[in-house]
Amino acid sequence: MSAAPHRSGAASPDARRPAVNPWAVELRELGRRAGSMQELDRTLPAPAGWRLELIGVPEGAPVHLRLRLESVMEGVLVSGDVEVPVEGQCARCLDPVEDTLELDVQELYAYSGSTTEATSEEDEVRLVEGERIDLEPMVRDTVVLALPLSPTCSEDCAGLCSGCGQRLDDLPDDHSHELVDPRWAGLAGRFTTGAVTDRPGDPEEN
Repeated sequence: MSAAPHRSGAASPDARRPAVNPWAVELRELGRRAGSMQELDRTLPAPAGWRLELIGVPEGAPVHLRLRLESVMEGVLVSGDVEVPVEGQCARCLDPVEDTLELDVQELYAYSGSTTEATSEEDEVRLVEGERIDLEPMVRDTVVLALPLSPTCSEDCAGLCSGCGQRLDDLPDDHSHELVDPRWAGLAGRFTTGAVTDRPGDPEEN
C-alpha cells in the first residue's frame, strides 16, 4: 500500500509540537519527599527584555545557574547563585559599559493548594506547575532589580564637557571654554584683538 500523499499546507508533527521552554525544570527526579535535594548546574540563553533604560542583559547571552532544589512541606525551595553578563551605556559620559553580575537567589515554589498559596497574594508566590517549575521569572526579577539605574564606566567618571561634549577624563586639567553672555555674543568678535576691520567706504586715516 502506497503512503498517503502529503497534503500541501498541512502542518508537520514538529510544527504542531509546542516549543520546549529551556528554563523549565522537571521535578519527577526530585519527588515530593521532604528533604530530598537535586543539584542543577546549567547555562541558558537570556530572553529579551532583561534590561533598564541604560543597561541590560543582551538577548541570548549565557546565564549560568548553580542551584540547589530542595523538596519541603510547602513546595520546592530553590537557592544558589546566578552569573550573567550585562552591557549598557555610562550615564555620565555615554561610553559603553560591560560587567558581570553574580547574584544570590532563593525562592520557594509553592505546591498548588498549599498553605503558602492560600495565604499569599497571587503575585507574591511562585507555583509548582504540575511536575515542573519555571526558573525564568525568578532569575529575571533578580537580575533586573540588581541593575543600576545610572550605570557608570568608573566610580570617578567626570562625564562630558558641557562646552564641547568631549569626555572630561580625556581632556587636560586646564581645559575650559570662554563663557560669553548671550546678550553680547553678536558683538564679542568685533572687540577681539585683530578682529576689527575697516568698513567699506570709510575714509583712510592720514
